[in-house]
Amino acid sequence: MNKYKIALIKGDGIGPEIVDEAVKVLDAVASCCDLHFDYEEALMGGCAYDITGDPLPQETITTSLNSDAVLFGAIGGEKWDNLPREKRPESGLLRFRKELGVYANLRPAVVYDELINASSLKPEIIKGVDIMVVRELIGGIYFGEPKGRTEDKGWNTMVYTRSEIVRIAHHAFKIAQKRDKRVCSIDKANVLDVSQLWRDVVTEVSAEYPDVELSHMYVDNAAMQLVLNPKQFDVMLTGNIFGDILSDEASMLCGSIGLLPSASIGDKIGVYEPIHGSAPDIAGQGIANPIATISSASMMLRYALGENEAADKIDNAIKKALSKGYRTQDLAQFDAKEVCSTSEIGSIIANYIAR
Repeated sequence: MNKYKIALIKGDGIGPEIVDEAVKVLDAVASCCDLHFDYEEALMGGCAYDITGDPLPQETITTSLNSDAVLFGAIGGEKWDNLPREKRPESGLLRFRKELGVYANLRPAVVYDELINASSLKPEIIKGVDIMVVRELIGGIYFGEPKGRTEDKGWNTMVYTRSEIVRIAHHAFKIAQKRDKRVCSIDKANVLDVSQLWRDVVTEVSAEYPDVELSHMYVDNAAMQLVLNPKQFDVMLTGNIFGDILSDEASMLCGSIGLLPSASIGDKIGVYEPIHGSAPDIAGQGIANPIATISSASMMLRYALGENEAADKIDNAIKKALSKGYRTQDLAQFDAKEVCSTSEIGSIIANYIAR
């Protein structure tokens, strides 16, 4: 039996609901794959501020670094929007990523055949879409210095070093080698010096991967091309702010932001989370879609723990549930045979694993 220690950070809003369903599914796959998960809960976000006065207590960092992986829900909400910036949940999340050194954010955008009508694009445009966005996560404009504001002026600085670009580029090329062997690097090199450095360094790194085709694209064109012809992309490599925006755009190709997982990987630990927010407006109603979090648990098994068979079982159970017409409220209008609550869809997926 393989045993793993998993840090659970449920967070705010719908975070506890969706993480609970992912744990339910992990327990189901553990039973049939001879695995054992030892969970330890930790606080981050608004809930952490309410209890400790800090959106990221040191104990959470310690717990996470002493685990094999972190499964994370979502944080934030209007309740904490008027706090000083350094006390807001989002500041805790940025600091968390930096402290753990999770520099590579992997965001897959895969269109399920069962939900092809859920996208706003024509089926012939999106059928077969399978994109991996590789986003640099702990550099760029969100972390650059100097930054600040006065009453009449605000400023932030986009900074990337050669070493930061080299390590994320290697990650993207290695992922592409296991896929369709194509990397499109996204930048704004026509107007930004930092993007020209990005382009130059990515090109240098590509020489070490002669089996992978490299192309470059300006970010504004990439945003258009994602809608016009998304199947042209395999791996999209980009910086922090561009990746933040493009990965959310890519998520809507699939019909619902509630479907898509992510992995944030570093040299020490990985954090696995849905790409959506805490949705406080629907918290506690039992209508949130937990599939993105369940898929994040699958990514955790695959990328952090090397349990590919268990990850495949989760992925196949999700596809089975969707093929049978089980939908949460956000997808109810798309070929739903039964509209399920958050807990019900989690149980259905868990039961398909157990069969």
